[in-house]
Amino acid sequence: MGIKKMILIVDDDARNIFALKLTLQAKGYKVITSQSAKEALELLLAEDQIGLVLLDMMMPEMDGYEAIGMMRKVEGRADIPIIAVTAQAMAGDREKCIEAGANDYISKPIQVDILMDVVREWI
Repeated sequence: MGIKKMILIVDDDARNIFALKLTLQAKGYKVITSQSAKEALELLLAEDQIGLVLLDMMMPEMDGYEAIGMMRKVEGRADIPIIAVTAQAMAGDREKCIEAGANDYISKPIQVDILMDVVREWI
């Protein structure tokens, strides 16, 4: 299977980060976390092992839509898969996330089997 790339979890809620991190680490993935989009952008620049971003769309200061646009401009990192994670699971939300530049979409509460399918597809 080779070396699994690192997954960056970006969420302003520490409980969400904790649950996602625990789940992904149990499956053998390396995980780093950020509680803000600004910090996530800095991590993308600094850490070249990141192979996937799980990005909460509803965060203070900079929301996921704005963050995706900025992540797509990071030199050498524009093609990194970004998975939008949102509790806003209403009609049109998936399309809105994809239009903003996300590669895929997961709704909260996150179901582990769906999460793992999406992670395996993109990493």
